[in-house]
Amino acid sequence: MSLAALLQDAARRLSERLGLDARTARLEARVLASLALGCDTAWLIAHEPEPVSPAAEAGFASLLDRRLAGEPVAYLRGEQEFFGRGFLVNPAVLIPRPETELLVETALATLPAGGAARVLDLGTGSGALALTLALERPAWEIYAGDASPAALATAQLNARRLGAAQVRFWAGDWWQPVAGVKFFDMVLSNPPYVAEDDPHLAALAHEPRGALVAPDAGCAALAAIIAGAPARLVPGGWLWLEHGWEQGPWCRESLARAGFGNITTRLDGAGLERISGGQKMSK
Repeated sequence: MSLAALLQDAARRLSERLGLDARTARLEARVLASLALGCDTAWLIAHEPEPVSPAAEAGFASLLDRRLAGEPVAYLRGEQEFFGRGFLVNPAVLIPRPETELLVETALATLPAGGAARVLDLGTGSGALALTLALERPAWEIYAGDASPAALATAQLNARRLGAAQVRFWAGDWWQPVAGVKFFDMVLSNPPYVAEDDPHLAALAHEPRGALVAPDAGCAALAAIIAGAPARLVPGGWLWLEHGWEQGPWCRESLARAGFGNITTRLDGAGLERISGGQKMSK
């Protein structure tokens, strides 16, 4: 079979099985072919008329079967781009999403670029938030925590790979590792916020459920972070949270009850409420 025929057949199957539009299906077919053949897109285009070796075709078929079963392309590649950098990902960590870049942009805009700051990322996963901030603001003192040893190992590997050695990692659930240890100028988190009965979870079956789902209609982790934040922030410190598009009102009310001021919500690229935060008011 020629490479062109292989790609065409794969794109058709991806579209039929996963409901991808034609353009996305073609792009994914090329990604899988690049992985199987160990080449880039330019090579694929130049060699489309040529036949594919049986070994390469078998490798491609294996990757295609995994993708057709719903496994995300990022796990097949082992990498996902975030804020212009490639982060290693695996089934132990949530795949960084483009909308989460808004949380980074918000954090960068919150504190002065040239000054020192102590910042904590709760539930760091792959380390995308903490490491990006460390690389964008080398003067900042960055801490990152996660309850999953496998996730922390992935984040630490990314730190070494990207050259963010100044990030300090702590193991534990939410505030547990930092109790009585540090006060922070800013805390941010992309915690699990999907409800346990959310119908979209089936499409996310390959990602770690603990990084996606929270009790109490998806609000339990958000509530724990908001409740513990005032005791860990310096006066004037900020808390920023990513949340579901319907959870903005709940987050704003919860931040207000916890004593935060200057509460605000930012919209993602789709115009949906995605980031909410507030400032610890000086007494």
